[in-house]
Amino acid sequence: MKFTAIIPARYASTRFPGKPLAMLGGKTVIERVYQQVSSVFDEVCVATDDDRILQAVEAFGGKAVMTSPNHRSGTDRLQEAVEKTGTTADVVVNVQGDEPFIHPSQLRSLCQCFDNPATQIATLGKRFSDMEAVDSPNSPKIVVDNQGFALYFSRSVIPFVRGVDHGEWLGHYPFLKHIGLYAYRREVLREVTLLPPSSLEVAESLEQLRWLQNGYRIRVAETDIETVGIDTPEDLARAERYLMEQSL
Repeated sequence: MKFTAIIPARYASTRFPGKPLAMLGGKTVIERVYQQVSSVFDEVCVATDDDRILQAVEAFGGKAVMTSPNHRSGTDRLQEAVEKTGTTADVVVNVQGDEPFIHPSQLRSLCQCFDNPATQIATLGKRFSDMEAVDSPNSPKIVVDNQGFALYFSRSVIPFVRGVDHGEWLGHYPFLKHIGLYAYRREVLREVTLLPPSSLEVAESLEQLRWLQNGYRIRVAETDIETVGIDTPEDLARAERYLMEQSL
């Protein structure tokens, strides 16, 4: 099975404009992401809407392709990149351009989901370690079936643990946090980009619910590694400290 990895990277960002080009430990954020992904995949490409990012990627020897600035979602940008690169890969892996510490084991776990022919889309989940994080609507939860396929994603706390004090729920159910790393069979990626927004997606503001509501099967691989994404300048400062700690 052949895999290709595509890294969507927009310049515009409400909370942190130009973050793919922000410097982190002497390299741009996008270069660090590219290096991590290239340690697992032979075919890697950045999908961007800005010439400055394109030039930066090509300057460090990476591959990049220009895509429309008008896409509604990263999934749509991913599909345009697939079309423009002409890849023949069986599976397309989507790695966010603000994840400079994405771990190779997480990428490999995602790929292994496709050993099961029933897998159409794959993503990652990580066990929550405290109820405060479980309660946060900014950390979507996943409920899976006995084969590891997603039953539902929600910003609400699911499932409800009946008859147990709320503060003790974590000891009675392994709540699973969704980590937004995706992989798609190439033909499935094309299909899902043609779907209109669904009622569940609109209600929860979670794009993956569109796919579930339309009957696609999403396999969830578990990881015990926390991602360190960069959404704000404060996140970048924390990432810089994290990088320094790793080098000690």
